[in-house]
Order: sequence, then structure tokens, then C-alpha cells
Amino acid sequence: MDPDRIRAFFAQYASVFNRSLAGQADLSEVTALYATEVIAASPAGVRAGRNDASLKEAMDQGYERYRAMGTQAMSVRHVRTCPIDEGHALAHVAWTATYAREGLPNVAIDFEVHYLLQERDGEITVFGWVSGDEEAVLRQHGIV
Repeated sequence: MDPDRIRAFFAQYASVFNRSLAGQADLSEVTALYATEVIAASPAGVRAGRNDASLKEAMDQGYERYRAMGTQAMSVRHVRTCPIDEGHALAHVAWTATYAREGLPNVAIDFEVHYLLQERDGEITVFGWVSGDEEAVLRQHGIV
């Protein structure tokens, strides 16, 4: 998989995420970024699911939660790619999330998520990701 196409994919991913934070979510556009089945792993456990109405609902609830906690923007700092084979890659994506807090300065939090990608019929999709302990980081910074 071409690293430049992967970087472009995550630029689009960030754009879709930020529109969703602004309340302009197109959930079909959001779920088009994901494969027909997905897996997620974090310290909270491993979850697997299908890209169907339940994923749209989960994404909608997730964006609502991010908005409620004051998430203003998500930006990509860097994408490092590791090819697996011709149709698969691992992308280590360094993000910065910016949060507005009532009566306090905004907070920017840097973190990394590791995405499993697949390219089929010329389209890149996420079929899995591994992330750190988001809740602990948010508590540490006084967000939740």
C-alpha cells in the first residue's frame, strides 16, 4: 500500500471526524472509512463488530460524547506506515486532540492510535485499531 495514499486517507479521516465534531456528521461517510467487519483493542478489552446500523449508532454516540466533553478538533501530526503485504498495512497515527474547558485554557493532548488497513478495489478502509487508555489520559488532563 502506498504510504502517500495512506496519509491522504487519514487527512480525509480527520476531516470527517472534525465535521462530525461540529455537528455535521454524515454517518454514511464515517462508516465508509471502515471495512465490513472491524476489531478494536484497548486496555478496556477487545471488541469486534460489523459495519452496519450498530456501527453508525456507536459512532454517533461517540461524537456526541466527544462534543459533550469539549472536544474541539482532532489533527494528524504524523503517519508512519508499515506494509504487511500488497493489500494490508499498519499505520501508526499521531494525533492531537484539542479540548475546550469552561473557564480554563484549552488543552491539547497528543496520542497515538495504530490502525490495521486493507485496500480492496482501490479503496483503503480500517479493519482494526489499537489504542491506549483514553479514559485515563482524559482524567489526567481534567477533561472527564
